Amino acid sequence: MALYERPLSFKFDFGPGPCAEGYVKVDPGTRYDPQLGYGFETHARVYGKQRTDVPGGYPGAADPLKQSFCIPLGASFVVDVPGGTYRVKLLAGDALAETVTNVKAGEGRQMLPPVHAAAGQWLEAMFSVVVRGDGRLRLTFTGPAPRINALEIWPANGTLTVFLAGDSTVTDQPESGYPYCGWGQMLPAFFKHDVAVDNHARSGHSSLSFVKEGLLDPIMERIKPGDFLFLQFGHNDEKPDAARRTEPFSTFQGQLKLYLEAARSKQATPVLVTPVHRRYFKEDGTLQDTHGDYITAIRELAAQEAVPLIDLAERSRRLFEQAGVEGTKDDFMWVLPGEFIHFPAGVEDNTHFQERGARRLAAQVAEAIRELQLQPLQMFLR
Repeated sequence: MALYERPLSFKFDFGPGPCAEGYVKVDPGTRYDPQLGYGFETHARVYGKQRTDVPGGYPGAADPLKQSFCIPLGASFVVDVPGGTYRVKLLAGDALAETVTNVKAGEGRQMLPPVHAAAGQWLEAMFSVVVRGDGRLRLTFTGPAPRINALEIWPANGTLTVFLAGDSTVTDQPESGYPYCGWGQMLPAFFKHDVAVDNHARSGHSSLSFVKEGLLDPIMERIKPGDFLFLQFGHNDEKPDAARRTEPFSTFQGQLKLYLEAARSKQATPVLVTPVHRRYFKEDGTLQDTHGDYITAIRELAAQEAVPLIDLAERSRRLFEQAGVEGTKDDFMWVLPGEFIHFPAGVEDNTHFQERGARRLAAQVAEAIRELQLQPLQMFLR
């Protein structure tokens, strides 16, 4: 289906059996086809069930959306849509079985906390998601007992958006790197559907190279009054190469001011975030600070410019010191040989995170929003 022909809104009824009025039927064998514009990826493992003979019956037994469902085992459902922000509503449940469904978008953005429904219970869960690139909304469903009964998708371009600019500790890491994960990848699940997270962070970039390579431009094209721009740089500003290197109290602060001015020019709110600590411990069990003056420079700039500050350096220090030398191996990319398929030889990485660590850091960011009383973001935290 050509881009200009794509519909903007969808209502899908999943599973075998009759289709609910006003919905499009999706059975386990509905595979993505560009002409169709939606479907499960071709390699997906998907099963379907219709509950028609339940002892004693159940509430909603006559409702086609509750009668039948698909069971997606790590399967991705794809919908062709024009680029923009979309609201998604998921219905998940089962008359006979307890269900737990996880939902990720794109390369692995966690969109919701686990949707946990008791047997005979159906839950509706909503989130907002930004679609960029090829205009394809890709939703991946996992969990110990996942269900999709129905999906509704419609445009929501007026949604308040949190834009993220930063480096590899923030970015959406690709599926081919799982379990590598940036904290920005986990952040959407901490917001209600009133907020969308648009993560533009990119691995290997500093506050200097991010601008020089034009990565700030697409943010400025989309950001609107009332939105937020969260900035976390430092890891790569410390590097010696001229393409990325900045000096803490001169060029680094100068570069960050460019972002602050850009956000304010669009009537958006900039938020400075100090760089998360690396996993280097001293003999006494405290963390070694590898960022030094870059952290101080951000704190000073936030005070000078009256900009909200999320001190993730301090928050991560407390978090990691509490977990300790061994416990932090579950936060960082310390994986055993054979533990994950993409890393057969194992990894020992003291800078980047796996999902647990990224999720715990995203929780710290959410907690900081509460403590700073950043409105209206605070109202929209789950």
